[in-house]
Amino acid sequence: MSISHDRDLELIRHTIDLAAESRARGDHPFAALLAGPDGQILLEAMNTCGTKGDRTGHAERNLMTEASLKYDPAFLATCTMYTSAEPCAMCAGSVYWAGVGRVVHGMSEKALKELIGPDPENLTMDLPCRDVFSAGQRLVEVVGPLLSEESAAVHEGFWLPG
Repeated sequence: MSISHDRDLELIRHTIDLAAESRARGDHPFAALLAGPDGQILLEAMNTCGTKGDRTGHAERNLMTEASLKYDPAFLATCTMYTSAEPCAMCAGSVYWAGVGRVVHGMSEKALKELIGPDPENLTMDLPCRDVFSAGQRLVEVVGPLLSEESAAVHEGFWLPG
C-alpha cells in the first residue's frame, strides 16, 4: 500500500466528519470509508443502529457488506478501510472475511470503552482488532490509533454517564 501518512490523516478526519453526520441523523457516532490503492474514496458508510434498529449496523460492517458485493477479494486486498474508531470484533471479522488488506483507525477500542462506559447501547469490548486479525490466516495491516482526541470529540455527550 502506498498511501501517504498525510492522506491517512485526511481520510480519518473525513470519517470523523461522517461520524458527526451519523450522530446528527440519529445513529451512533461512527463512520467508515473504503479507499483504493491510490487513496481515492470508493465507498462511505455510517452507523445505522438508530435509524434501522439493527444492533449489528456498525459503520464498518455496513461498509464491508457493500464492499464485498461490489469488489472482488483480490482488489479489496489492495484497499484500506478508514474508520473513526477501532473496529470491534464483529467489524474486524467483516474486514477479514471481505478481504480488505489494511485498516487505519481513530481512537482505540480500549479508549472507546473507557469513554462510553457501560452504556447498554454499546457494550464495547476491550479486544484490539490486531488480536482478531492475528487469529486469521492472512495479513491485515493495522495503523492506529490516529487522531484519538479528534475522534473522541464526536462522542461527547452522546452516551449515558457510566
